[in-house]
Amino acid sequence: MWTTLRYTLLSLRGQIIGWGLGMAALGLILIPFYDVFQAEQGDLMEMVENYPPELLAFFGGDVASLATTEGYLGMYAFSMLPVIVGIFAVIVGSGLLASDEESGRLDLIVAHPVSRAALFWGRTLAFAAASLGIMVLGWLGFVVLLGGSSLDVGWGQMALPFLPLLAQTLIYGALALLLSMVLPARRLAAAVAGAVMVASYFLSSMAGLNESLAAVAQFLPYDYYQGGEALGGLDWIPFLGLLAASAVLLLLAWWRFERRDIRVAGEGGWRLPGPRFRRSAEER
Repeated sequence: MWTTLRYTLLSLRGQIIGWGLGMAALGLILIPFYDVFQAEQGDLMEMVENYPPELLAFFGGDVASLATTEGYLGMYAFSMLPVIVGIFAVIVGSGLLASDEESGRLDLIVAHPVSRAALFWGRTLAFAAASLGIMVLGWLGFVVLLGGSSLDVGWGQMALPFLPLLAQTLIYGALALLLSMVLPARRLAAAVAGAVMVASYFLSSMAGLNESLAAVAQFLPYDYYQGGEALGGLDWIPFLGLLAASAVLLLLAWWRFERRDIRVAGEGGWRLPGPRFRRSAEER
């Protein structure tokens, strides 16, 4: 398992660096901009007051909350990051095993003396480690300029919003992995997982405007996401709940992987039940 983990992690090093540095660049822009935001707060707040209340509610804030550190970072940084980093989770999660299966490599790998469990958990742990690496690089981008900013946030406090972000990344990756074990093609699994992620974001963001949407959003991951508000203290129950849900999805994916037939190559089919017709000897 550890060999599989190391090999998979090395294959993901480009994505770790790319996604991590991209998130770090966002922090390098937003942290110094906070002082400009404060200096021009009067004009900016007057402009924000002209925004429709629905727009501010969609991003989880209001005019008063934008004046706070939690509101500023929540609206301009952490509100969209679950969807942005979720793209990485969906792509990698759906391809952890299905990409090798569709290319014809997976049957050759399992032909070697390695158990399916070792292969599955080695790659899954590598995905979790890669997600953590992206969070660490992003966190460094947010804290490296804190000393020269008027933001009253410490390095440890800045790490708190990245924990719920990590939980969001893991649950969408686990969902994509499970779907890749159930659906006939990796691209279909990625599409469905991505649709769930986007729907979760929009429905949860609009839940404050519509009570009927709130009833649906409570079953979606983003509804339990803590962004900038985590700077004031992390609520551990939603965070641990998302981790537990991710673990359940991974166990289901493992159970399915242990019991499914591995394709030699290419995408699979739905295998819908139906009558089978045999060709006659003359047709053959």
